[in-house]
Amino acid sequence: MVCLKNEKQIDGIRKSSKMLSAMFRELIPQVNSGVRTIEIDHWVRDWIGRAGGKPVLLGYGSASNPFPAAICISINNEVIHGIPSKNKINEGDLVSLDCDIDLGGFISDQTVSIEVGKVNNAVHNLNIITNECLYKGIAAIKSGGRILQIAKAVYTHAQSNKYGVVREFCGHGVGLAVHEDPQVPNYPHGPNPRILNGMVIAVEPMISLGTGDIEILEDGWTVVTADNKVSAHWEHTVAIFHDRVEILTDSLEEIAGITNIHKIN
Repeated sequence: MVCLKNEKQIDGIRKSSKMLSAMFRELIPQVNSGVRTIEIDHWVRDWIGRAGGKPVLLGYGSASNPFPAAICISINNEVIHGIPSKNKINEGDLVSLDCDIDLGGFISDQTVSIEVGKVNNAVHNLNIITNECLYKGIAAIKSGGRILQIAKAVYTHAQSNKYGVVREFCGHGVGLAVHEDPQVPNYPHGPNPRILNGMVIAVEPMISLGTGDIEILEDGWTVVTADNKVSAHWEHTVAIFHDRVEILTDSLEEIAGITNIHKIN
């Protein structure tokens, strides 16, 4: 069931979103070659605690296999849900950072993909197009419209640039829980509910250099591309009003070094 939010609830989600983006603004410059991903997780846990929030992802999932970190760190062929470890980030890596914050019961969700040093042109172009897919999807949101308009916009842009679209995972409602209805797919399929005033959703294209087919590793969390090709991931938390669409999380492209975004019509 879709949970429509009132103005007070959206304001709470907005404050949570601003906190999350503020964290990313400090974190992104620290994502450098030689840094162990577990060090990033420890920093995130400390930052969120000091800011007065809670790390939603820490302990999320089943009791038998809860997610063991406060942030997902997915590198190169890892699509989503990468578990921080003692492994080091290397020059030329594409590092996706996905995090959620609970601030007083209001949950925000954001992902950025960071180019570490000089990445090859294919990876750089993938990152740009994935970011464009995010904004294409958001531009397709209209109160009274349909969810699959978002999916069509993301899929069309990715396919026109000959990239694969991950189908098994998608965006979702968010705000009072980390995953709510409706699902927000990145290709047009499945249920097509109407977009309503008071919806808060996470739009998150996951686009790859290859087919978009995926596998899940034995840890039960890490999703990788089946063909070992690089994947990129960008995400915003978005609120829908009858007369406008508001991106609640901040745009972080400039601080992430994605400065030559292609103009979107």
